[in-house]
Amino acid sequence: MSDTTGTRIDVTLVAGGMYHDIDFARLELLKLLGEHDEFRVRVQPDYEDADAIAAGSILVSYTCNVRPSERAQQTIRTWVEGGGRWIALHGTNSALDIGTPNGVDAPRAFPVWADTLGSQFVAHPPITPYLVEVAAPDHWLVAGIEPFETDDELYLSEHADRAALVPLLHTTWLGDARGFVEHDWTSGSGQHLVMYLRELGDGAVLYNTLGHCRSHYDMAPAVDYYPKIERGSWEQPAYFELLRRSLRWARGEIT
Repeated sequence: MSDTTGTRIDVTLVAGGMYHDIDFARLELLKLLGEHDEFRVRVQPDYEDADAIAAGSILVSYTCNVRPSERAQQTIRTWVEGGGRWIALHGTNSALDIGTPNGVDAPRAFPVWADTLGSQFVAHPPITPYLVEVAAPDHWLVAGIEPFETDDELYLSEHADRAALVPLLHTTWLGDARGFVEHDWTSGSGQHLVMYLRELGDGAVLYNTLGHCRSHYDMAPAVDYYPKIERGSWEQPAYFELLRRSLRWARGEIT
């Protein structure tokens, strides 16, 4: 592991977007970041202060339908290539057009962003429990994590170069993602990446699609009051273990 004892590490947490309990996720992530005394954390709701992100060593993101400008996309990509480490969670890879005649669309609106992340969200089936399994049992980021069932959004994503990704967690599902324009997922292998590493230059992105959360007031303006509180994988001890290992990875640990 890297010896960072006594060394300040600057971190940016980006938490923002729609249809999720961003306040809840932001607080939980700040608690985890606070377990590292050397982390000095700044928080922003989007990616537009990209120069500040690039001035640090670690980026943690929990966003939904937050579409960075071309300049922000390229600045953050260059930062990753130069050695930056990015923990991207849940909807970071999403661009959503809500209310189209055929449902929720996922426009391919940010090709540089999707390529940097290694994926773009396309759809998810209705929330129901599904099994998450380890794809790389010898990799320290997931070694010893037992298969677990989670009540989360099962991300169906597009990968420009899946061979360039290191799969860590996956799940298997075939079916209809009703409510989305691209809803037919009844063919193919049915295997979907849940967590993976995407190396890029001297840096890397660690993407984890888990982490859905929603409270009563997060569906506005579509719905004024959402009756159900959803916490998804935030109720799973395994998810917190994965996040803690992810932060260790981001600060430079390799085992």
